[in-house]
Amino acid sequence: MSPLTIVRTVAELRAHTRAWRAAGQVIGVVPTMGALHDGHLSLARAARAECDRVITTIFINPMQFNNPDDLLKYPRTEEADAALLATVPVDLIFAPTRDEVYPEGFKTTVSVAGVSEPLEGRMRPGHFDGVATVVSKLFGMTMADRGYFGQKDWQQLQVVLRLVRDLNMPVQIVGCETIREADGLAMSSRNVRLTPEGRAKAGVLYTAITAAAEDIRAGQSDRMAIREAAEAIRAAGFERVEYIELRDAATLMPSDDPASPRRMLAACWLDGVRLIDNIPV
Repeated sequence: MSPLTIVRTVAELRAHTRAWRAAGQVIGVVPTMGALHDGHLSLARAARAECDRVITTIFINPMQFNNPDDLLKYPRTEEADAALLATVPVDLIFAPTRDEVYPEGFKTTVSVAGVSEPLEGRMRPGHFDGVATVVSKLFGMTMADRGYFGQKDWQQLQVVLRLVRDLNMPVQIVGCETIREADGLAMSSRNVRLTPEGRAKAGVLYTAITAAAEDIRAGQSDRMAIREAAEAIRAAGFERVEYIELRDAATLMPSDDPASPRRMLAACWLDGVRLIDNIPV
């Protein structure tokens, strides 16, 4: 299997994408920060199935980290990532340097109000501004027709959908199902930081919110079901339940209307690692 082409400048990238567009080919992009796992690969496979050309971007975006320590700890595994992507295969990896994305004098920030403000937006100030800014740049750099994002980061997906809608970006956003481990834990690059003991407990997060959603569908009050889920998570040995909330699936505003699409979203700490998850209710 031949190694994938890795480009690091926008000029190199556009030499490829201009030729593809001139040939009338549909371009899909899968934005990532590397440290790839089967969740990322499922996005690349979805893009491969639907597009003529597939670009995976690998860029650890400093703008979306509100904790500098988290940025330093983020795994950097480009060689292994490229080997995984070759199995899909994608057509191109775009792995720019920080200076290529944010050159000296860069001063622009893209901010999506409303859907970005509760939950993750409240807990991680500035995070979604960083996401919206880099996604805007990656769409412009790649000139992609379709962008593929996982539903594990549900709020992020809604932010990107709103960004594209509000700014009339000619990109179709495709939200792909969360890929899970056998015990239900949502795949994440952060999972490798769990201790073996923590990893054995981590699946309780999904189990607890799934049970809560089932109880709500069966008629239990939202508040009681969520309280029981939080108690189960703490009893399993999690250090902290940051939030478990039931929200309107599209706006992320509080919702007590069982007739409208709702999402249960959770963030919890285990082994000093912040785990997030969400499911439809």
